[in-house]
Amino acid sequence: MNIDGVAISSKTEPPSSESISFIPVKGAEDVVSPVTTWLNPLGIYDEATTQWLQGRGPSEQESKQPDSQPNKENVLLKAKVEEFNRRVWENPRDIQLWMAFVAFQDEVMRSPGLYAIEEGQQEKQKRSLRLVLEKKLAILERAVESNPSSVDLKLAKLQLCTEFWEPATLVKEWQKLIFLHPNNTALWQKYLLFCQSQFSTFSISKIQSLYGKCLSTLSAVKDGSILSHPELPGTEEAMFALFLQQCHFLRQAGHSEKAVSLFQAMVDFTFFKPDSVKDLPTKGQVEFFEPFWDSGEPRAGEKGARGWRAWMQQQERGGWVVVSPDDDDDEPEDDDQEIKDKTLPRWQIWLAAERSRDHRHWRPWRPEKTKKQAEEDCEDPERQVLFDDIGQSLIQLSSPDLQFRLIAAFLQFLGVPSGFSPPASCLYLAMDENSIFDNGLYDEQPLTFLNLSFSGVSCVGRTDQLGCRHWTRGHSREGEEFIRSIFHLVMPLFSGKERSQLCFSWLRYEIAKVVWCLHTKNKKRLKSQGKNCKKLAKNLLKEPDNRNNFCLWKQYAHLEWLLGNTEDARRVFDTALGMAGSRELKDHELCELGLLYAELEVELLPDVRGAAPARAIHVLTRLTENGAYGPYTGQVLAIHILKARKAYEHALQDCLGESCVSDPAPADSFSRLISLVKCFMLFQYLTIGIDAAVRIYEQVFVKHKVSVSAEGPGLEGSASSRSLSSVLEAVTLMHTSLLRFHMKVAVYPLAPLREALSEALKLYPDNQVLWRSYVQIQNKSHSASKTRRFFDAITRSAKPLEPWLFAIEAEKMRKRLVETVQRVDGREVYATIPETGLTHRIRALFENAMRSDYGSQCPLLWRMYLNFLVSLGNKERSKGVFYKALQNCPWAKVLYLDAVEYFPDEMQEILDLMTEKELRVRLPLEELELLLED
Repeated sequence: MNIDGVAISSKTEPPSSESISFIPVKGAEDVVSPVTTWLNPLGIYDEATTQWLQGRGPSEQESKQPDSQPNKENVLLKAKVEEFNRRVWENPRDIQLWMAFVAFQDEVMRSPGLYAIEEGQQEKQKRSLRLVLEKKLAILERAVESNPSSVDLKLAKLQLCTEFWEPATLVKEWQKLIFLHPNNTALWQKYLLFCQSQFSTFSISKIQSLYGKCLSTLSAVKDGSILSHPELPGTEEAMFALFLQQCHFLRQAGHSEKAVSLFQAMVDFTFFKPDSVKDLPTKGQVEFFEPFWDSGEPRAGEKGARGWRAWMQQQERGGWVVVSPDDDDDEPEDDDQEIKDKTLPRWQIWLAAERSRDHRHWRPWRPEKTKKQAEEDCEDPERQVLFDDIGQSLIQLSSPDLQFRLIAAFLQFLGVPSGFSPPASCLYLAMDENSIFDNGLYDEQPLTFLNLSFSGVSCVGRTDQLGCRHWTRGHSREGEEFIRSIFHLVMPLFSGKERSQLCFSWLRYEIAKVVWCLHTKNKKRLKSQGKNCKKLAKNLLKEPDNRNNFCLWKQYAHLEWLLGNTEDARRVFDTALGMAGSRELKDHELCELGLLYAELEVELLPDVRGAAPARAIHVLTRLTENGAYGPYTGQVLAIHILKARKAYEHALQDCLGESCVSDPAPADSFSRLISLVKCFMLFQYLTIGIDAAVRIYEQVFVKHKVSVSAEGPGLEGSASSRSLSSVLEAVTLMHTSLLRFHMKVAVYPLAPLREALSEALKLYPDNQVLWRSYVQIQNKSHSASKTRRFFDAITRSAKPLEPWLFAIEAEKMRKRLVETVQRVDGREVYATIPETGLTHRIRALFENAMRSDYGSQCPLLWRMYLNFLVSLGNKERSKGVFYKALQNCPWAKVLYLDAVEYFPDEMQEILDLMTEKELRVRLPLEELELLLED
């Protein structure tokens, strides 16, 4: 056809004199007219369709043709299906085999149309999720028929039926399962999580009573009251984990007073139990505990608390003699200061006031007899906690280890860095703030930074917005008094190592507040906080049990160093080391003391050939010598350095042999090995160089890696393997810190640090300090592909949620980096550099993380997702994600507060939803209107 619309043909035709108004179609005369039959009246069906209508199949030759080139993958998968069917028929009692068969269905459905007859069905079948679910359900029903007593199979069936059944039907099925297996703690944990995550049937009071029913039932099983079901191994520890899960649930729902009351009651119920009730079952003990709770006597953490036992003894003698205490307490802060600026938008005023009340009012309200208060004087009845709110959840802890962990958990709950981390079963449920990405002072002081990470779990009274720097700031004056009273009450209950750990936690908490003052440059508060902290340190060290406590001496010296009193700190270090005498690397606490001293000296003047390394070498050398310690006088002689190196080498060989050969290894051998390796690594770094330090790390790593890898990441192995794992983790942290410090003071390639972190993270995918380092160094790389491949490999193999969280953070950091390049003076984004799909990648990471084992019920993950979508400016999509988050985490108050901040127009609707679900709203809108009118 030419440009005039005239057809161009190979046939030569004389040009027509008439103008052509259409394009002629050539070859129309060659078209064969369609054959019409009674089956094909229009002649439009092809041969195969006509045969199908006639009820005939294709000829034998035609039918064989497609199979002439069989698909190898389909043949293999069919063989596997047949193999599974044969094996489950032969071994119907093999639970793991049935579960593997169910999991195999995902692989079958991912294959391109294994069961498809025609090509057109392949994609359809590939995407048919319902078909996969139905096949899995059919297999599980067969499995349950063969194994009617298997809890795992019934549980798998219930979790699968979530896609098919209505919530009410599901709840009934769960209740039947719990009724049949009331002694199964893992089942209770999953049932609670299921009920907690059902938005349509959720309310705080329902879930609270469910926790009470769970713990009281398990207590009855443990006491032997339920004769039909014996106590299973590990029941007490699992009950403790469920108790903690309940406390964090109440904290996140805003009912902080109830959570604190639960801990208070457990302290009395565990440590101050009268001898006369100890032999009773738990239910009987709880009945005796109720009169004490309702008596108005001070409880744990309150001024004048004496405990349940003392109260009961006094009641038998005729009651307390009332002594009026000195009324020297100041009035609490006035609530009138809640609204500082009435010109702000209404939603901002409400958020600030609500967060302020959360921060100040986390302790249960009690009438003060000295002020002639009665229960009716409480302005907010929700601040009073009745016995009915806590009675059913009280449990007996007979294990001394669990009793100490109860106190450590309470302190961590209050914001004291006691080193306690929630059990894995409830860690990600409790995770709700993003301090896990905050490096703190790690960049400035990679060797001596104060690691106060709370694993992303907020302390009580904190409902800050996402991204707020999480430093240990302390509580209000009443809150600080409460924490001090707890310490004074519980410290006499412990001795030895536990008491030492409590003293260490208390001093560490006060030092953390000093660090916050230093960071915020608040000189006035720093002076008073430093003075109080030093006073506490001296008082603790004056106690007879603590005079040789090197952990406390180490903290006190570090405090002086942080306050800028370097010479005073050196004197403290020298005094402590001088007291120790000759221990020749056998005391791990002494080694840790000397290590910190050396590290602080190295970081003071980070010139590797300067005077500071000479002081550090002196400290590390004297640790190995057989004489009394002496302060630094000058350069250490080469002969002393050689002797010290030999001493370190011999001690290391002894420790490695001890930890690997003897099983079980001595209790302190692993702690000694960690301290020794860290000291030796720093010594080699200062006297020879970084390569010598790395060789020490590699020697220990290779020696222990095999035994740790055999257990697998995230699996609970034997106590010995867990200790070996902790050794490798601590040594790896030292190695990475040393590499980071060296890169700060000298030119050194990034590859060794990257490789060390990659190896360590394969073993410890839940270590947040290692992930922070990895993300930070990878952010400096221009190529993201290697990082993405690494994250992809880890997220496929590891169960913890940390790899997902840090994969998202790494992509967000890259996105921020691209945007800073594209923006000029904070103005518009220039599109000269393409975004390379980062937004879509981050969104896909969030969606995949939600589908992981712990992702959908992690409030922090939902908060991050919501924050990210709002930052993109897509309000409607953000609202959709908010309501999706509520379907999974309806108890998390911070999600509702975030929504008020992001969608101010929906404030009334969000608060109505909070009220309906019984979340704690401390400032109703009606009260806000009255405050604004005043």
